[in-house]
Amino acid sequence: MKGIGKRNAKTKAKVQPRKTLILQKPVISVTGSAGKTTTKEMISSILSRRWNIYKSLYNKNFLGNTRAHARRITEEHKAVVLEYGILGSGHIKRHCEMIQPSIGVITNIGTAHIGNFGGKMSGIAMAKSELIRYMNATGRVFLNQDCPYSREMTKQPYVGAFVGTFTTVGIEQEADYRATNIQIDDQGIRFSCLLDGTLEDFYLPTLGEHNIYNALFAIAVTHSLGFSAQTIREGLLTFRPQRKRLTHYRFANNVQIFDDTYSSNPDAAKAAIDVLCQVGSGKKVAVLATMLEMGNYDVKGHEDVGQYLSQKNVDYLYTLGTSARHIARAAIRSGFPANRVVHCQTKERLHRLLSKRIGPDTTFLVKGSHRLKMGETVLFLSKETAKVRQHKK
Repeated sequence: MKGIGKRNAKTKAKVQPRKTLILQKPVISVTGSAGKTTTKEMISSILSRRWNIYKSLYNKNFLGNTRAHARRITEEHKAVVLEYGILGSGHIKRHCEMIQPSIGVITNIGTAHIGNFGGKMSGIAMAKSELIRYMNATGRVFLNQDCPYSREMTKQPYVGAFVGTFTTVGIEQEADYRATNIQIDDQGIRFSCLLDGTLEDFYLPTLGEHNIYNALFAIAVTHSLGFSAQTIREGLLTFRPQRKRLTHYRFANNVQIFDDTYSSNPDAAKAAIDVLCQVGSGKKVAVLATMLEMGNYDVKGHEDVGQYLSQKNVDYLYTLGTSARHIARAAIRSGFPANRVVHCQTKERLHRLLSKRIGPDTTFLVKGSHRLKMGETVLFLSKETAKVRQHKK
């Protein structure tokens, strides 16, 4: 009996909640449906120009990662920049119970992982807003004013006991930090933002207008911490996006490939299509694979992408996977020429058919969820493009 008592005591000890790490320094947590890693890296790029900081590596944003961060942060770090990811409700709360943020960033509320929330955006919004309710109650929260769900997060039930400050960023709506004078080329994006009454110019060496929001969050957070416009400008200039996030490859004979194969959801797919149309040249070919974790939103999400693509300047559409057929069908129903749509069930067939599309003045966009390994298609196109060049020599 004594032995049983000891085992029970041990069991109870294991489930005791860990003490929340509350640091007397800026602890910046970034969450949202898209742009988390990019925003975290942009903030870090600016802060690290003046401070010794601790940041989470890559997109390591699960609960186990946060637990590990709590052991690695030291007194030498003047600020902490973390990414909090979720797969379900309660996850952000648990992140905050491990390391409590004093500054929170919610990039947007979109369709990523929507299948884990019954196909409802409202469920995602409530889960992401746990950051507000469980961070430092007198801290500062940064929100996207152009995102309808984010605009609601200054109200109950999203706020809870939070009595801190809300700061907004935006492009379309009036916001505390708003981008204007936007200019896009094939190397990056220029825009302006008002800081302390002065219109400051910034340059992002990355593609995609959606990245302006990520940069605005970085500007807003670091400016609120006292960083000058010049330091912010330098930090953004030295930012480098991670691989497989609209990585741009150029080849001979004006062949280009956009590798956006790290992940995919309807919002991200539309953003990638925009980049293909804005930056690509010659014939524009979209290669879109199934988007995973869509749940009840599966059909509608894929159809939305197909309908969106049909209104853009895209010449050919290739789709891969069972659910991706809804992209193809919706594109055709919305007026995209059926003879320029190819749906494939296997990657082998996709590659075989794509090899016939390779030629001068062609731009490919390859997009798909991470588990589908669409990077293999990027590699195939790169190798085949090289073969064509060698054959012509």
